[in-house]
Amino acid sequence: MLSFLDKNEVEQGSKAFGNDPIAFALSLLPQAATLAVTPVSQFNVAAIAIDKEGNFYIGVNQECREADMGQTVHAEQSAIAHAWQRGADIISDIVVNYTPCGHCRQFLNELRHAQQIKIHLPHSRDQLLQQYLPDSFSPKDLGLDICLLDKMQHELSPPKASLDALEQAAFEAANTCYAPYSRAYAGIALALEGKIITGRYAENAAYNPSLPPLQVAINSLRLSGLSLAQVSRAVLCCTAHGGHESRSRELWQALGQCELEILTLSS
Repeated sequence: MLSFLDKNEVEQGSKAFGNDPIAFALSLLPQAATLAVTPVSQFNVAAIAIDKEGNFYIGVNQECREADMGQTVHAEQSAIAHAWQRGADIISDIVVNYTPCGHCRQFLNELRHAQQIKIHLPHSRDQLLQQYLPDSFSPKDLGLDICLLDKMQHELSPPKASLDALEQAAFEAANTCYAPYSRAYAGIALALEGKIITGRYAENAAYNPSLPPLQVAINSLRLSGLSLAQVSRAVLCCTAHGGHESRSRELWQALGQCELEILTLSS
């Protein structure tokens, strides 16, 4: 199944549903849920993030039996990370097969114009995120005017004088990550034959719903139809503070087939 549909594909697919893109998105959820990785819960969730242009970004929940439960990626996080890695900036709608949990509601609240985001479920459509998260806590409460999916460029200093292509990709991911609260910048790059997959840190005002860079990269890899067994090299570029190295090592030791290399940024 395709994990991304551009606005033209959405327009074509919506014709069978009375030109209703939300009805079309809801129809895709059962098949999308088969992409979920749920060795612990056996509970598959699929979500579709829709950007302001009308593109569809599919996401699914992902678990790891050998790592702690905090390493789980929720479907809504997966869809937003997918949209972020493809360059989306404004999300207008989230379509999901189960009601978003509190963790995901808080994660979505980190987006720009979160108050206008609509949540669509099989049994309920056109509900605003703020109806699921009243009296919410957001970046504005911490005096910030930036949000997740905004374009970032931190102007970090390279961790060493000369970087090879994979190290440079990891550094660039760290340089464009979203870490306004801790400034624990982090990015990762995975090498496959003829391809590099990157991931970057997505922080949250409430901290716990933050999404580490390795999860973002694995999410992109899986939604591209690729396998972790195809990864020949992995490089994490991060600050010493923030816990990125320890958390990434735990998950990579459970899933990876090669050593995780570390490049440390100056704080």
